[in-house]
Amino acid sequence: ALAPDRGPDSQMRPILIRNGRVLLDDTLEDADVLILDGIIQPLGASVPADALQLDARNRLVLPGIVDVHGDAFERQIMPRPKVSFDLPLALGETDRQLAANGITTAYHGLTLSWEPGLRSIEAGSAFLEALNRVRKNLSVDHRVQIRWETFAFEAIDLICDWLERPLDLSIAFNDHTSSTHRKITAGNHSKLSDWASRAGLSNEGYLAFFGQVWDRRAAVGDAVDRVATMTRASGVPMLSHDDLTLSDRAAFRSLGSDIAEFPLAEEIASDARSHGEHCVFGAPNVVRGGSHTNAPTAADMVTRGLGTVLASDYYYPSLFSAAQRLIRDYSMPLAMAWAQVSTNPAQAMRLADRGRIEPDLRGDIVIAQDLAQDGARIEATLSEGTIAYLANGALLECTQ
Repeated sequence: ALAPDRGPDSQMRPILIRNGRVLLDDTLEDADVLILDGIIQPLGASVPADALQLDARNRLVLPGIVDVHGDAFERQIMPRPKVSFDLPLALGETDRQLAANGITTAYHGLTLSWEPGLRSIEAGSAFLEALNRVRKNLSVDHRVQIRWETFAFEAIDLICDWLERPLDLSIAFNDHTSSTHRKITAGNHSKLSDWASRAGLSNEGYLAFFGQVWDRRAAVGDAVDRVATMTRASGVPMLSHDDLTLSDRAAFRSLGSDIAEFPLAEEIASDARSHGEHCVFGAPNVVRGGSHTNAPTAADMVTRGLGTVLASDYYYPSLFSAAQRLIRDYSMPLAMAWAQVSTNPAQAMRLADRGRIEPDLRGDIVIAQDLAQDGARIEATLSEGTIAYLANGALLECTQ
């Protein structure tokens, strides 16, 4: 009765969440939430006799978390350099981690780079194909953010192919090549071994290969224009990643990107917000109290209205924990803090069917202890009206 079944003829058992403090719009209300055929029903709707009942007494009932960018799945594929596991196994473990952390919609940050190895075009293609095969058997909604390294011209045909399929994608424009060049030119080789190991090359081999890639920089602008044109035609959300200057944001805005992801200066975030654009920062940045790369402090950006969306980045538990920290350490109202991980990211990714608890939306729900309490935790996650995660079996012991 609890296992998800995403087949076209599946019959999902109705679920009634009773006695909880439900986040409705911007307020908490004592209410019951009925989910029928995966869809939230109007308050007061007739409850089917076979409904599974969950007792959310003294708990919060919140819309499911939407993660616009997370690449922690890479650690399930390659937990150590040169140690890889089959993609279906890795995706299954990733699915369990997402559900346990309240993430009901996840955009996997899949890098398509010129690098060999984990982030190669071949590895990216294999991941996309594997996810397409297994996603119907996973418990939460798995999607893909194609993180296109703009120097990876060989990836453009693959991007074109996948944009023409009925899939759930977003496109992020990444230029880590230029920042890598700046570090190499300055003699900063602190990460060279990491880059080379990930690519399966020696340090010398990586530097030689990188030099060949850097030589194509004059053609990057035309490649970006081509991918942006294809993406606009498909209607897929576009994000610009690690904007370094105001001109970077302006350039991608002109191409149709209305999401600034991890801008590297406060003035860029301010500019994005002045144009009504969403601005994404890392939830680990909030949890850790600052950036590990000297980027803007995410909590500061969020509390000042310059950040509207938090992403797991590289650590799935950070989304729930970031909402907790915003509430406890920055006195942010629950509705505002939770919007950073649910309502706002759903809006940014044009997902009108989730991110709120309202009639006719997807039954994506998180049942959690009060986030203002020490050690608060998620006790259940529902994805499209099925139980994806249950940490407290007592929730099932609901009586009339």
